[in-house]
Amino acid sequence: MPLSDPACSRRPVHTRSIRVESYARDDGLWDLEAELVDIKAYDFPIRGGGIHPAGAPVHHMRLRITIDERFNITASEAVYEAAPYGEFCSAIAPEYRNLVGLNLLNQFRKRVRERFGRSAGCTHVTELTDVLPTVAVQTMADRHRQSSTGERPFQLDGCHALRVDGSVVRMHYAPWYVPAEAHSDER
Repeated sequence: MPLSDPACSRRPVHTRSIRVESYARDDGLWDLEAELVDIKAYDFPIRGGGIHPAGAPVHHMRLRITIDERFNITASEAVYEAAPYGEFCSAIAPEYRNLVGLNLLNQFRKRVRERFGRSAGCTHVTELTDVLPTVAVQTMADRHRQSSTGERPFQLDGCHALRVDGSVVRMHYAPWYVPAEAHSDER
């Protein structure tokens, strides 16, 4: 369903696009490649007397992480294609190798903020990391769904639709359904 029509006429100003693609590697690992692009809908002056043209990226950053079957990051690389302060912005890229060792499902966003918050990182590359846990879950969903280990599916209680006392879990994951009364006692 689309959004409702705007309340009044308007004009475009800024577009931020975030795109993530995931790949199954031949070595049994997975790559997640994230990209952030910011563009303005208008020309604007830049330092040194030039003009930044409408539609040209103001920010264009890429981040690739490699993960194992347990969602551990085994490799990481950040690159800059466009940044307002050029090499001063991109100088932080090598620091994002320090994502290696983090687990996407174990307080990942908190740990990223601890390592790359404020001046210890790049706002835009760090923002790209926010989407990685859910993309990784989507990447691994079929693999885990096909697993016949009998273990509780990892996505349960990950969102309101998959809460263990909800209708979706009752209908599709019956062995792990917990009636609301019993679930509230566990909390």
